[in-house]
Amino acid sequence: MIVSWPKIILPMSVIAIVGMLSGCTQLPVVGPSYRDIKSGAATTLTNGRDPLLVYTSRDAVDFNYALIDLNPFVLSVLSGISPDSFQGTFGEQRGPVPVIRVGVGDVVQTSIFESSAGGLFVSGDATGRAGNFITLPPQTVAGNGTISIPYAGQVKAAGRTSFEIQKDIEAKLATRAIEPQVVINITEQNADAAIVIGDAGHGRIKLTGSGERILDLISKAEAGGGGTGTGKLAPYDLEITLQRKNRIGTVRLSSIIDNPSENIYVRPGDVIYVHRRPRTFVAFGALGNATGGTTIGGGDVSGLDGIFQFGQERLALSEAVAKAGGLLDQRANPSQIFIYRGERRQTLEKLDVNLSKFPPGQQFIPTVYRVNFRDPSSFFMAQKFQMRDKDLLYVANADSVEVAKALNYMTLWSSSAAGYVGNAATVLTSAQILGGGGPATALIVGAGAP
Repeated sequence: MIVSWPKIILPMSVIAIVGMLSGCTQLPVVGPSYRDIKSGAATTLTNGRDPLLVYTSRDAVDFNYALIDLNPFVLSVLSGISPDSFQGTFGEQRGPVPVIRVGVGDVVQTSIFESSAGGLFVSGDATGRAGNFITLPPQTVAGNGTISIPYAGQVKAAGRTSFEIQKDIEAKLATRAIEPQVVINITEQNADAAIVIGDAGHGRIKLTGSGERILDLISKAEAGGGGTGTGKLAPYDLEITLQRKNRIGTVRLSSIIDNPSENIYVRPGDVIYVHRRPRTFVAFGALGNATGGTTIGGGDVSGLDGIFQFGQERLALSEAVAKAGGLLDQRANPSQIFIYRGERRQTLEKLDVNLSKFPPGQQFIPTVYRVNFRDPSSFFMAQKFQMRDKDLLYVANADSVEVAKALNYMTLWSSSAAGYVGNAATVLTSAQILGGGGPATALIVGAGAP
């Protein structure tokens, strides 16, 4: 018995094609469709000129996020957001130089003067002395914070200035010495020092009390050697992290140079970490970034398509699109350009975005900004919209691209089906010839076999 092959294979191909077109989930694509991005958003702030059709996603999203259309109001709020700041983090304002105090481990030397010979420390026959004073051997401030002074006993030193220690010793010797005067000299400063590590060099740098600032210590560390020579690196690629007790702040070296208020005083115990970390953004979708691979971090990562360094102090969205190769004329939907980033909750509150679907304690909200390049004025906004480190730029495909993909698949399946029909006819004809024109039976194996 001969099985009629065309009656089986053609309906199956048609069913497969219809299934693909109904969901388009089997078509190749570089990322989510713009409809998926909108339908999956937990909250939206649109311009009211949304070109999207009514669409319901059948897949649940893993994270809630906010979708915001870029407009002049949004841009004005974003432009008012200040970058990370040492002055804001540590509350430094213009004021006096930080006071340097003696600490545990410091080595001090004490000199005691008397107004005339014959006193407590200077004998009456000391005619050959250069002056009426005595210098005590250097002492290390003990763990209990004291030093020992003859006839004055234990004197508290830790946490005090040199002047305060001097006055205390003078008061304790006033009834025994002749008009005593005391001079305290810190010969070895171990407590009041700051640490610099990283690409600028490393080591403990003593604070003199003259008012050293961030750039002063970085330059001292450079002079001490051990660094990679930050002076030869672009300031916008260098991160300066300051750790002070339980607070940490990070700014770019270029920010400190451009804003003198960020060059704050260094305090005892501060740790300054200098690290070269170029800012980057990721771009994918309908962009001409096939040859956009760059070397990141001095050779740490290389040859990755779609990862781009800023290469400058500030990078606008328009410049980022250009770095990524521009929009592909054959694929891109210019009205659906997205920037993914984590935005501060306070920023979205200023934009009056409904955040009821996000936990009250969530300070960073996953946010997607959308730009419509079909609007000529959007190019001006793209020049002012500043990219941030680790932003993700995505350009969706145009609908016509998805239609073309579906048509290509239909052509492929139709051609395959026609080929199977021709093969089946050949098998039948061969079977009849071999059987002398009489009845014959063919064994058909494959997806269409009964």
